[in-house]
This record gives sequence, structure tokens and C-alpha cells, in this order.
Amino acid sequence: MSWIMTAERPDTPDASLLRRDYYDEVASRWYGRPATEAEIEQGLTDDGAGQLALPTGDFVVGRYEGRPAACGGVLLCSPAPVIDGTSPATAELTRIYVRPFARGTGGGGALLNALEDAARRLGARRLALDTRHDLVEARGLYAKHGYREVAPYGEGPFRERWFAKEL
Repeated sequence: MSWIMTAERPDTPDASLLRRDYYDEVASRWYGRPATEAEIEQGLTDDGAGQLALPTGDFVVGRYEGRPAACGGVLLCSPAPVIDGTSPATAELTRIYVRPFARGTGGGGALLNALEDAARRLGARRLALDTRHDLVEARGLYAKHGYREVAPYGEGPFRERWFAKEL
């Protein structure tokens, strides 16, 4: 069965559950143990998901075999980060997630394609993202789909690797 990608508000029931699963997985990996409900709630609190709607961004939910299985957001950067000495209109990818049952089915690539289309509609000419060293699967997905590693363009405790792709 194929994937269906749909733009949705990040607070719909399916999007909210996917965002919760995303925070559960990334926090659990960060702590090296299952994340607590309090840690997941902390990640969801004031996480800026409200900006992932027009006109500042967009959010995509992917369904596989009719089940919500993936999500991701795109957010216009203001100002655009300087990468390789240039700063064209840039959008940042965020909260990229595929549930374990659907990994290896092409959902990550389909999600990236949908988010790239959303970024173009927002007027972006470049996509950028940051991730962590331990999110090896994510880094492999980005490299497979044409994202190249770039010099750091921001700081933060969970920002360890940076990628960009010209649209």
C-alpha cells in the first residue's frame, strides 16, 4: 500500500499523537532510557508547533495503510541562516518522524518530498535542518535524499549536525 501525505495543523488528533511519539523517541534516546511522561510533556510545551501553519510554516502527516505513521514540519527562517556564505530564503525542517512499524517502506522519502513541496510554496529556495549525532537513521535519510552536511549555523544543546539542500 502507498503512503498518503496531507498538510494538517500540528494540533489535530493524529498530528498531536505523532508529535508525542516523536518527543518520546528523541528524549528516550537522549536520556538512554524510556522518557517519562513529564519529559515528553516538557518537550511538547511551548515547542513552537503553532508556527507550523501558514503563513510561517506547514506541517505534514503521513498515513501508511490508513494509519498515521509519519510527520514533519517546515518553518520559514527569519532571518535566513548564512550557509556557505549565502542566505537565500530558507525554511527549516523540524520534527521529522516515522513510526517504527512503517520504517523501511519509503515513508521518510515521501515525507521529505512533501515537506520540500511545502517549503517551495512558502517561497523557500533552501531547506536546512539540524539533528543529533545519535539520530543515525535520520542522518542517513537526509544524505540519501540530497541533503549535505554543512558548517553549524546555530547553537543549542540538541544541535550537533547540520544539513542543507537547495530547492
